[in-house]
Amino acid sequence: MKLTYYGHSAFQIETKGTTLLFDPFITGNAHTDGVVTPGDLDPDVILLTHAHGDHWGDTLEIAARSGALLVANFEITSYARRHGHKNVQPLNTGGSWRFDWGTVTQTYARHSSSFPDGTYGGNPNGYLLFLEGICIYNAGDTCPFAEMAWIGEDHEVDLALLPIGDCFTMGPEDSIRAARMVKPALAIPVHYDTFPPIEVDTARWSGMMAEAGFEARVLAPGETLER
Repeated sequence: MKLTYYGHSAFQIETKGTTLLFDPFITGNAHTDGVVTPGDLDPDVILLTHAHGDHWGDTLEIAARSGALLVANFEITSYARRHGHKNVQPLNTGGSWRFDWGTVTQTYARHSSSFPDGTYGGNPNGYLLFLEGICIYNAGDTCPFAEMAWIGEDHEVDLALLPIGDCFTMGPEDSIRAARMVKPALAIPVHYDTFPPIEVDTARWSGMMAEAGFEARVLAPGETLER
């Protein structure tokens, strides 16, 4: 399994010959300058946590060109169908779907969700991914919530992607609370430093994670992690 981070909450996973792309906010994302363009991306599957512009991003352009399967909640997949992309797999909170390459469970996220044009985007979500014997938790945009403890109790989470930017999601301190519930073997921060309101000190965050007993790794845009 290979994970490549593109900045903000956009990242790609390559597994069993399948490429999964998450929250492809590329155009307008300062982190992607000189790193990747929408035209560079040719995923088999696009997974969206919610409909805000900094997550929906270039979804329709990339999906139309690649023919990728779009996995998201019912409202987002319905919106995509209305805008011409018919290859979708709707899910909703707590639901799972088994693919040839792995299993996806859509989790709760405590946030909001609407498309750039104001259309309601349904409940925001995160994802549990079970790939090649590895469990990955993409928390999505969220604050900590008590049911995260169930994720940590029910699964051995190998990798958690946790937002740390504060203002619109949990900040560094609350991400430690989330990690204590999820208990990941490795935590990677997302949703930070893209705009002035979400600028944080990632070195301080890494130190806080270490002090709390968790391994953490900050990925630069374009950097790849293999497990």
